[in-house]
Amino acid sequence: MILAALLAAAMPSGGLLLVEVTNVRNGTGRVHVDLCDERTFLEDGCPYAGDAPARVGTTMVTVRGVPPGRYAIQAYHDENANGRVDRAIFGIPKEGVGFSRDARIRFGPPKWADAVFAFHGGAERTALRLRYFVGAGGPPAAR
Repeated sequence: MILAALLAAAMPSGGLLLVEVTNVRNGTGRVHVDLCDERTFLEDGCPYAGDAPARVGTTMVTVRGVPPGRYAIQAYHDENANGRVDRAIFGIPKEGVGFSRDARIRFGPPKWADAVFAFHGGAERTALRLRYFVGAGGPPAAR
């Protein structure tokens, strides 16, 4: 009984979300994923995040310690590894960006309702596709 309590205390609480980020145009930098609740969506400071070295085509990013709830993912390809999305004139992203449920990006970011999904806890997997608005649009085979 005591051993079980100690093991439970040592294990991280919450579930694990594996995010398959597709259409990564090169292996430079990192792919970053933020898992946001409605209050933090499209803001800095989302409660859960993960990143992984960029891989051409598909990069898998793991987000740990996620309790069940309703979330939206905002992801970007941080090609120069400066920890933010670089922007061109009029705020257009220079690096790839994407959202859960492949929410459409039209004249600005998507609405919460277009990106939200339910996370039930445990281990789950989801996917999203990055979009590039400046430069090459994806990996060479995808063009």
